[in-house]
Amino acid sequence: MTILQEEEHPNKVFGWAARDNSGVLSPFKFSRRATGEKDVAFKVLYCGICHSDLNMIKNDWGTSVYPLVPGHEIVGEVTEVGSKVQKFKVGDRVGVGCLVGSCHSCNDCTNNLENYCPKRILTYGAKYHDGTITYGGYSDTMVADEHFIVRIPDNLPLDAAGPLLCAGITVYSPLRYYGLDKPDLHIGVVGLGGLGHMAVKFAKAFGVKVTVISTSSNKKKEALENLGADSFLLSRDQEQLQAAIGTLDGIIDTVSAQHALMPLLGLLKTDGKLVLVGAAEKPLELPIFSLILGRKLVGGSCIGGMKETQEMVDFAAKHNIKPDIEVISMDYVNTAMERLLKADVKYRFVIDVGNTLKATS
Repeated sequence: MTILQEEEHPNKVFGWAARDNSGVLSPFKFSRRATGEKDVAFKVLYCGICHSDLNMIKNDWGTSVYPLVPGHEIVGEVTEVGSKVQKFKVGDRVGVGCLVGSCHSCNDCTNNLENYCPKRILTYGAKYHDGTITYGGYSDTMVADEHFIVRIPDNLPLDAAGPLLCAGITVYSPLRYYGLDKPDLHIGVVGLGGLGHMAVKFAKAFGVKVTVISTSSNKKKEALENLGADSFLLSRDQEQLQAAIGTLDGIIDTVSAQHALMPLLGLLKTDGKLVLVGAAEKPLELPIFSLILGRKLVGGSCIGGMKETQEMVDFAAKHNIKPDIEVISMDYVNTAMERLLKADVKYRFVIDVGNTLKATS
């Protein structure tokens, strides 16, 4: 779907947008609303690149609205606050993740689960309350209701803070909700990418024993030596799989490609939990006998509510948890997307918007 005429707001903004499902990003001038009484406006300094940005610019899920300005791992410095804003002031370090709106009245919203609100509004490519389309963080400024603004602690580097707002909360939330954050547990992390490496770091900070499960043997050294995992399991190796049957209390599965769940369920102890956070494009096969014969659970999780997201960022700052990032310039973004498609990044690209966007305008 293409917007024929972009709605005019008073604040002129410069960013990069995809115009069609080729996914090619190029300079784009648009506008953002004036800062409302409960809004926080900020200068964007960094924005992480999430794999879903790649899916959205190419319309892989059939929901993309063009022109599309991606980016939901957005951090920067407050430039203006509305008259009724209570939690933020000019100069504060802040961020916006995947959400910029919800209904505030449903059961999910009243339980700090705005991420599951049926009327949640995504940071880009969605329709806002005023009927206009939301634009993301591949741009020089951002504005959002203060409810959806996250405070970035002073000891957390801004460039590394961005990916926490999606990759970080996506794995932190299920670790907490499914009780996989207890020191006496042993969990598996499937896939060692943007999400997987954060799952390892958070789990280790909780004191959990971690096994990285991967199809790639060249990830072993990285998992054990750089990320601090306790063990590594090559999922293509039947002997290793057999030896590990029934040893894990839970598994965080971050893989978004097609893959078999049967071997993973086999690794779980009785009452074990397999939690999916990767979004496969096609349905995965669910082996029911594996569940029945071990009273096992298969669950899912999608980012987190605003209260939990702030809790996660504060936890990361306290425990010095930072994603491994590669900082890039704005004009490198199309190359970065090509590399992301090949999983050629350790582990998250972050665009230096503040220093490189203006150079391309």
